[in-house]
Amino acid sequence: MRNDRKRPLWLSVSALYVTALLATVFAFIIFCAVEGLFMSGPTLFTSTWAPEEQRFGILPMIAATAALSLSALALGWIVALGCLCHIHGFGGKISASLLSSLLRIMTATPTVVYGFASVFLLVPLIRGALGGSGFSWLTATLALALLITPTMVLAMEGAVTQVAEGSRLTAASLGFSRSEHFVFVVLPASGRWLRAAALLGFGRAAGDTMIPTMLAGNAVQYPLSPLDAIRTLTAHIGLVLSSDVGGTAYYSLFVAGGLLLALSVGANLLFRSVRRRGKL
Repeated sequence: MRNDRKRPLWLSVSALYVTALLATVFAFIIFCAVEGLFMSGPTLFTSTWAPEEQRFGILPMIAATAALSLSALALGWIVALGCLCHIHGFGGKISASLLSSLLRIMTATPTVVYGFASVFLLVPLIRGALGGSGFSWLTATLALALLITPTMVLAMEGAVTQVAEGSRLTAASLGFSRSEHFVFVVLPASGRWLRAAALLGFGRAAGDTMIPTMLAGNAVQYPLSPLDAIRTLTAHIGLVLSSDVGGTAYYSLFVAGGLLLALSVGANLLFRSVRRRGKL
């Protein structure tokens, strides 16, 4: 049956306003990225960052962004899956409820709190155990994995809860225990959402600024060792904006912003594609 009710005018205007605003922001970033690519010169996609020599290579920052995001995702996804297993399959009701509540509180905690606590707790621990300054790829990975874990757990939990409720009676009639039901029925049926949560976590990790700035050491070099100091694209944008507005190195920010925008859009499109397939 056709719905002839008209859409409220305020809703249409709001949708148009938000769409136009986002399109303007995207167009501005893309335009500035192209301009920055020409203004920075051919040294932009090289390995040397030496503004005093007019060399603005951001390849080490691109590599550092990819390395930090992927390592944090690998660790955080495993922890998120473990938390999910405890909440829905292996933990007691009280501990599962406490863990679920804790994860929701963690999602509301500002990122700077994670960074501040890590500076005084995690950095000295790594410095004393493994050497170096403590501000490294490893330190940032541990803190960033902790940051993205609650987001991935909550993304997984919605699909897992729906699948579990829909198959609980069937599993019980087959004699499955709670943990067997979760392992053999719920997890395989929620595979698309588990992968979608990984994409969401990767986008969250790649776009974070505070953790890399506070904990990664901010040295422009390739990440060859977990104890190496690195600088990501997001940290680069924050550091240059605070010290060199309008300088030659300033143009590299637009290219970095364009790359991050492309990365974020790609991750979100993949997430939507996986979610759409899960509904078929």
